[in-house]
Parts: sequence; C-alpha cells; structure tokens
Amino acid sequence: MGKTVLMLAPGYPGEMPLFTRALAEQGATVLGCSNGPAHELPSDVRPYLADYLAVPALYASPDEAVEPVRRWLGGRTVDRVCCLWEPGVEVAAVLREGLGVPGQSREQALRFRDKDLMKQALAAGGVRVPHHAVARTESEVWAAAGQVGYPLIIKPIAGAGSMDTFRCDSPEEVTRALPQLRHVQVMDVEEFIDGDEFTFDTVCTGGEVRYFHVGVYRPRPLVARTNEWISPQTLSYRHVDDPGVAGGRAMGEQVLRVLGFDTGFTHMEWYRKADGEVVFGEIAARPPGARTVDLMNFASDIDLFRGWAEAELFGTFSQPVERKYNAACITKRAIGQGRITRIEGLDRVRARCGDALCVVDLLPVGAPRRDWKSTLLSDGHLIVRHPDWETTKALADFVGTDLTMYAA
Repeated sequence: MGKTVLMLAPGYPGEMPLFTRALAEQGATVLGCSNGPAHELPSDVRPYLADYLAVPALYASPDEAVEPVRRWLGGRTVDRVCCLWEPGVEVAAVLREGLGVPGQSREQALRFRDKDLMKQALAAGGVRVPHHAVARTESEVWAAAGQVGYPLIIKPIAGAGSMDTFRCDSPEEVTRALPQLRHVQVMDVEEFIDGDEFTFDTVCTGGEVRYFHVGVYRPRPLVARTNEWISPQTLSYRHVDDPGVAGGRAMGEQVLRVLGFDTGFTHMEWYRKADGEVVFGEIAARPPGARTVDLMNFASDIDLFRGWAEAELFGTFSQPVERKYNAACITKRAIGQGRITRIEGLDRVRARCGDALCVVDLLPVGAPRRDWKSTLLSDGHLIVRHPDWETTKALADFVGTDLTMYAA
C-alpha cells in the first residue's frame, strides 16, 4: 500500500513542484498544505496533489495550524510530513509532533534554523565555527561588535542564504547597515571569515550519507549580492576527492553527526581560508536553492528529486552516482531597469559551449526585470558542464562576460 505524505509549500519556491511530482511518481499520495489558496498553485504541481488545504497563518502560527490540519485529514493517516522551503522547516516539525508522525523533531529543526543554537551545539561538538553573538536591539549589536571584532557579518538569526546580510569593516559601516535591518527581530553578529565559500550537500537516510555534493561559489554570495554587475556562479565539483575540499567534507559529516540529522536533504556552507583552515558557515535541513539540484543532476546524469523522494518514503537511495562532469550555473542580471529589451551574445555562447550548454532559461524580451536583490536567479540562468575543471570555469566565465541582457 502506498504511503501518504503531507507536503508543505508544494508549489513554492520554483523547484518544489519537482519534489512533489517525485513523491507522487514514487507511489505516494501527496496532500499539499500552505498559506495560499489552491487556485494560486502553479499548474505543474496540481496534477500530483490528491488534496490541498490553505492555512493562512501556517508559517506565522504553526501551533495553531495543527488542529485545522487534523480536522482536514479526517481519518487519513500521514506517514511523512515534508517541507523543503526554509521558512517551513520548523512548521513541518510542529505538525509532525502534533500529528504523531515520525521525522525531525521541533528541537532538532530549531538547531537547523536558529544560527545561535546551531553554532552552540556544533562548537560543543568540536566543530570550528565563527565567533558570534546574538543581538535583538541596536545597542546589543554594538555590544556584539565589540565582542566579535572587525570585520564582522550581521545577518538574521533564522535567515536563508545571504538575504539581509551585511559585512561591516568598521563602526561606520555598522551605522549604515542598522537602518536596513530594522525589520529583522533577532540578528547574528559573527566573525567575518576571509576565504573561499563552498557547499556540502547531502541526501541522508537513517543518519547515513547516501549522496553528497561539493560546490563552490564564484564569487562568494556576500560579494555577488552587493554588486549588480556580477554574474554569480555556483560550480559543482566532479573530483570530490580533491585534497582541497577534504576538510569541508569531513566537517560536513561531523556536523550531521553532532546535529543528529536522520533522513532528507541538507545544504551546508563552509569556508576555506588561505592557510587551509576550514570553518563552518551554516546548515539547513533542505536542498540548496537557485537550481543547484539541477546542477547536481547534470553533473552525474541522475535525478535527485526522485532520489530524495525514495529516501523519504522508503529509507533507501538507489540512484547510480557516477561523477561524470563538473557543472556550473551562471546567473544573469540585465543592465538597466524596466522590461527586457534585448539579449546579446547568446549565439556566441551556443557556438563556444556546444554540447556543454545544458540549460538556457532567460527572461524573454518584453518581460519585466526581477528584483536582483530578492531572488537568487535574477533575470535568468544558464548551466554548462564539462569533464575538465578548468574548461568548465572558462566556459562559465565566457557566459558571464559575453552574454548581456538589457532592460529599459
């Protein structure tokens, strides 16, 4: 008999319909739940949902959502509660406990969301984490800055990615950052780690890593999110046994053990300093965003959407992992504001990259520009892959420099 899954946020963000579809294709009955009405669900997720419930206060008041969900379920038994969207990770844990469904508990989920609790637990477990302090008011930010020292980072304690994140090299820069953080209730003030920024992403079952991925950001997200002209890249390593990433892999496995992660996707970010020291950044109990799962799929010709669904439903992972390629996702940002007026250089990119070009997903002429500060994919992205690392980087750089989008 097939299993029944309660999937929170089944249609948002953009990759979620692919995970929802994978559950259904693995034989699960998928029940969707989120805060928006059913008619707003994207068309590519609707065929895979057996039922859907809108709970407007789902993410704001998860404890109050348990009873409406229980009434809606009626006599239906739920085997798994899943959520792969950062703001819903704790909500899913609350519903698991309220409905008596196994999986990540509220206490465990909180350690993946609250960066202070996360770093406290990991530091106690022997993981090198940035020095940091929690602040709720401007005066506490100043006190934390005095404790941590400069340069430092100020970011939300429960944020996702590099949103609302500021590097401050001096008190004057803290003064400039604070007005932009007034909407953030709790902040993490931490040591700025100068180094390259990597990822360690996994699919786990029963506390064991069944698949892992190592990626690197070019440039690091904090730089990319503060310079509009940059075409940010995420690159996927083919040679994961490279000594340069061994420290991050070992740290990632240690982090999962300390936090007691059991089953599902994880996305960890870590730093490698010039002297080779590796330092933990943060970890989330969800997959990486910005189409990085697509990148991982193209690197090995596998389907990690189905691989994750299999892990969730059956505790197994049978995808054949052969690391054939390095792969790179390049995000494009148009020059100008308004609507896309033209795209230049795409023919040159196609000619240069040939079969190495896997994806071209750019806003069409006439479409309004996206807000590049609030979306990781900006005005579109391309994916390239190649067996050779240096060639992959060269192709990614060519896409970054020779393809230009314009808006007016």
